[in-house]
Amino acid sequence: MKLRLLIIALIISCSSFSQEYNVTKRVYKSDLKHNSYAKDSTANALVIYDYGNSFIDNTTYWLRVQIEQKIKILRTEGIKRGAFEVKLYKGKSSEEIIKNIKGATYNLENDKVVITELTKDAIFEEEHEKYTLVKFVLPKVKVGSVIKISYETQSRFMTKYQPWYFQSTDPVLYSEYNTSIPGNYEYHVKLVGGIPLDTHDTSIEKDCLRGGNGSSANCYVSKYIMKNVPAYKPEDFTTTALNYMSRVEYELSVFRGFDGKVDEMTKTWKDVDNELKTDSDFGRQVSKRSLVKNILPESIVSMDTNLDKAHAIYQFILDNYKWNGKSERYDVSVKNLIKEKVGSVFEINLLLENLLTNEGFKVFPILISTRGNGLATKIFPVLTDFNYLILKTTIDDKDYFLDATEPYLSFGEIPFRTLNQYGRLMDFDNGSYWEDINVDDFSTRVHRVRLTLDIDNQFSGAIESNFTGYHSHQPKQLYDENSEAYFENKINVHSDIKIENHEVNDYDKSKPSFKEIIDIAIEPEVIGNKIYLNPFIIKFFEENPFKLQERSYPIDFGYKDVYIYSIQVSLNEDYGIIETPSTVNYSLPNDAGNILLNVDRINDQLILYFKVKFNLPIYSPEFYPYLKEFMSKLVELQNNTVIVFEKQ
Repeated sequence: MKLRLLIIALIISCSSFSQEYNVTKRVYKSDLKHNSYAKDSTANALVIYDYGNSFIDNTTYWLRVQIEQKIKILRTEGIKRGAFEVKLYKGKSSEEIIKNIKGATYNLENDKVVITELTKDAIFEEEHEKYTLVKFVLPKVKVGSVIKISYETQSRFMTKYQPWYFQSTDPVLYSEYNTSIPGNYEYHVKLVGGIPLDTHDTSIEKDCLRGGNGSSANCYVSKYIMKNVPAYKPEDFTTTALNYMSRVEYELSVFRGFDGKVDEMTKTWKDVDNELKTDSDFGRQVSKRSLVKNILPESIVSMDTNLDKAHAIYQFILDNYKWNGKSERYDVSVKNLIKEKVGSVFEINLLLENLLTNEGFKVFPILISTRGNGLATKIFPVLTDFNYLILKTTIDDKDYFLDATEPYLSFGEIPFRTLNQYGRLMDFDNGSYWEDINVDDFSTRVHRVRLTLDIDNQFSGAIESNFTGYHSHQPKQLYDENSEAYFENKINVHSDIKIENHEVNDYDKSKPSFKEIIDIAIEPEVIGNKIYLNPFIIKFFEENPFKLQERSYPIDFGYKDVYIYSIQVSLNEDYGIIETPSTVNYSLPNDAGNILLNVDRINDQLILYFKVKFNLPIYSPEFYPYLKEFMSKLVELQNNTVIVFEKQ
């Protein structure tokens, strides 16, 4: 009976939880009395009510957007939520405007609700070239306050309609967005993020918009509602928030005027292919033999082996042309790059495309959106989504992605910034299509340690390290740019060990690996006749990078990972091994990753082997609790593993 009553109490508690705050625009006394949010104890503020209503005015034909919000301040860091900014864009013949700004702060003082209204002198306008920034700050905002604001914007800019963000950096109890779109306007509607809608109601309103001579249009009316939306909190191993923050967006595809005029705004990919094929900044600079005539030296042109020749052409670009850091798809000139030796991503990679094509290779440009720019829209063409260009070629039945902007990448590697799932491969003969951007090979980080215990109870030996793939890029660059600073950084990072010598083996920045050896000495912890040693002289992760209670967006490493650490300890005849760690074999669900720790004792030697493997470049949010526990286990093993030696 007690158990049943407990279960019933828990059910009642969970079901009544959302009733702690009143999900309406009106502020109640109970809203002020509650000062926490159990679903997110770290929240700085809680958006209790978020309401939007967008429609076309029947007289002015402007888009009117009405906003209302009610927000609870939970922590000191949340006080800044009382400051608001609204960006109003300027066009050549029109500017957006804002009206009816209202706001108030509600506080509980001596058990009475005290309301402080927003005054006009707290509203400011800041002029910029392309927009006006309207700022207003609510008065007397403190921890425990509830703030309310409302305003209306009006705009003639209809291309994007008005997007709506259901998710923010604070949790949201209730978010509702209403739209009324006349039949004159056809939009592609895109719901972004992995959180499902609680409500999506649609209807038709007859004759909602009237034109001249008795003409009219019906409106497509929608209501979107999300409840109990978790905060979007950025964390390691992800791309831009724009990929995953839950929202609804619009892209105008067709406009029909009351006069019968029809404007096709969004085109098909076939139309876009034809447009890009004749684009002076793109298509007209693809596969043009005249652009690259007599550029390559005869030593490269005369090569017989396809792969060797492709490697040489790629290296020729790296050695002779530099990236200027720009990636715009406009004002592209391969001819200017050849002359100036410095150019944009598009110019450098289009030069590489031309040189490879001129030597008989089949090469395709791929338009992509970088990790920091957001995922490109797949459901309809939006060329402004793309901000980068890479290449694809096939040599001896093997596919290679290429980008000649980074000198520390080997042939077939592309920069980490470009690992954003997919791109649009431009085949002007057969039509473009989506190409997955996958890195098949594992990137590895391997440390092999050899230690010997001398008669003075000191450990001496060496660490041999090998970095491959994406793990090799940074050490190659740091070492190449300043080898002395690289060595000094090693000393600073490993302050608990003495580094006596450092040597880099077979260094070549064009190779997909970086190898180094460090001679070291360690003074272990000695208590009585025992020596205590944490075998993990180098740690892969100092702390667990996953700290959120829940995460609604993927864990995106970009590539598959393998970390390997081994240590061989040789003892002198005075000491024996009395304590070693137990074997560990710990796996993620569906064989998505694994931790292996194994210890062997052979005579006077101890050998520890540790391997961490991530078999996926991207993990879905459902994996988050498993990855969080996985990383916790990994960090615990590195920090708390101890080997004990005892004097015989």
